Amino acid sequence: MRENGLPSLKIRNLEINPPIIQGGMAVRVSGANLASAVANTGCVGVIASAGLGLLGDLRGPDARTLGQEVLRREIRKAKRLANGSIGVNIMVACADYENHVKIAVEEKADLIISGAGLPLALPEYTGGADVALIPIVSSARAFALICKRWQGRFNRLPDAVVVEGVQAGGHLGYSPESIANGSAPALEQTVVEVVASADSFESPIPVIAAGGIFTGRDIARFLRLGASGVQMATRFVCTDECDVHESFKRAYLNAEPEDITIIRSPVGLPGRVINNAFVESIRQGKTVPFHCEYQCLRSCDPRTAPYCIARVLAKAAQGKLGESFAFAGSNAHRCREIVPVAVLVERLTTELTEALAHGESCSIAGRA
Repeated sequence: MRENGLPSLKIRNLEINPPIIQGGMAVRVSGANLASAVANTGCVGVIASAGLGLLGDLRGPDARTLGQEVLRREIRKAKRLANGSIGVNIMVACADYENHVKIAVEEKADLIISGAGLPLALPEYTGGADVALIPIVSSARAFALICKRWQGRFNRLPDAVVVEGVQAGGHLGYSPESIANGSAPALEQTVVEVVASADSFESPIPVIAAGGIFTGRDIARFLRLGASGVQMATRFVCTDECDVHESFKRAYLNAEPEDITIIRSPVGLPGRVINNAFVESIRQGKTVPFHCEYQCLRSCDPRTAPYCIARVLAKAAQGKLGESFAFAGSNAHRCREIVPVAVLVERLTTELTEALAHGESCSIAGRA
């Protein structure tokens, strides 16, 4: 623990305090500006690698090269501006996955966080570099599978694991049916199961809870369940430093609870978004024809997709919400003002301190 009395999240040689990782938000929502501001508070700032090459439109074969160049530039910028830990979120589903991992290693990112599929081969692409590797899972079974594969093939284990629940924003690792009928497991349950598995190793693996976490009180609840920290994305959208257009942030501020809805993405996964006229039009069967010159996601079939998810999210990042939608977590409607990152983290820290002081002893004392 540091002088503020909060438990630190320790990952490899990093000490993170407050124990918060800013979630990676793809297609130019969380870039160097946001990540560096978060890192300067003691938390982990995260750049999302997917969609960085989408500058207005796709540019044929050069879009892939452009994305690599922009990722390299964003990491360098963040590290130049930050006095803290910088991570990169890299989606397994990205067609350029291996190259993005290698760039993160070359540019000396502190962490690589990887989900949207099981990152079973992630250590293979890092060349033994001193970088923390953190998979994102939605179940204890997926976590066990990753650990078994990494141990057997690479003689290593994850440095931490993010457990993402059904209340997260964007693409979700649950079936549409389980979300609709409420049968998807609660994040609390899954965290407890993964903690039990993570604690069975000689050196316990830190567990990071994610999805629907909004306040310091929420953070305290998961620390008491055995998590070593949390990942939060939605809260960081409504900050001055978030890289996205102001209209995107305003969509959060104007949202009501009933506006947060689930759609079926062209990539075959459910996704949580803020409802608007564009969302309603695609639900009614509207299509937006496109020619795919660069298949950025392995799971997308351009021949059958009703619209290009990459183009839609790129337009959202530019504030063109008449032609797109904003991904958001289940609590996005609770955002009511735009504040500096430092102010947000200070509020979360105060809430967490008070919650821990008035509750039971933090159960991760031995893990911190």
